[in-house]
Amino acid sequence: MNFEKPWTEKYRPAKLDDVVGRPFIVERLKSYVERKNMPHLLFAGPAGVGKTTCALALAREMFGDSWHQNFQETNASDERGINVVRERIKDFARTMSIGGNFKIIFLDESDALTPDAQNALRRTMEIYTSTCRFILSCNYSSKIIPPIQSRCAIFRFGPLPDGAIEEKLNMIADNEKIVIKESGMEAIKYIADGDMRKAENTMQAAAFLGKDIDEDLVYQVSSRARPEEIVDMINAAISGNFLASRRLLDSLLIEKGLSGEDIITQVHRQILELELPEERKVDLIDKIGEHEFRLVEGSNERIQLEALLARLAKKQ
Repeated sequence: MNFEKPWTEKYRPAKLDDVVGRPFIVERLKSYVERKNMPHLLFAGPAGVGKTTCALALAREMFGDSWHQNFQETNASDERGINVVRERIKDFARTMSIGGNFKIIFLDESDALTPDAQNALRRTMEIYTSTCRFILSCNYSSKIIPPIQSRCAIFRFGPLPDGAIEEKLNMIADNEKIVIKESGMEAIKYIADGDMRKAENTMQAAAFLGKDIDEDLVYQVSSRARPEEIVDMINAAISGNFLASRRLLDSLLIEKGLSGEDIITQVHRQILELELPEERKVDLIDKIGEHEFRLVEGSNERIQLEALLARLAKKQ
């Protein structure tokens, strides 16, 4: 087994055809490669779903061996002010490409740009269209100002389907000569929740222990609660047994060392899968949302989670 590089980088697809779970997006991007031309692009979606991978693969296929000279990657969360647009981005955009018709600037986490920086970027996109194309990547397209959105072809990246994650993990397992059991695969898919980066990192962390990968190993290295542990805690509270649910909560907080936000996120996920009337689920999710807000605002996690369980137990 070779652990020289993180598997997220070692197995990052180099070509668009190697990207899994994105057939319609890949088809559109390949059409740009065939025409050797493209508009400005906006990739929107959660983390770990292929935005950066698609941008890099597009640049490689568009420019071939000279893609390094014609591609610049900037992370807007590191440099989010107007100066980075006025100086670094503009300097790269105004120069001619090497062996191509234009260059590509990939602006990762562009929703972190300040409003002033976005307005400066809008003007830069207008002026240097003949020599440069922009690919903007963001988690929330609503944080990108409308003038920029209107200048871009927008690609929506949703969470990856479980089948795509399983296909990629099986390929990695074959290449690394490791065995991943069915229970381990299901655990990784549950933890990843559509995030390929998280799936690969979890699998690599489990493989470091040098054993066959099963669900026990996966939950051990991921510091996540098993779904059945969360369900038992919820059911104990809903049945009115507050003290039992509190003991299960203590096990998650103290013995497993989970954070309050991790637990409440899993509670929300499992509530939707319980066999309860729709009205009851609506009521429970309303309560979960209220306590999750309090946690985010800095309240004591133990008090808030116990208060949530108490409210579930009180509502018979």
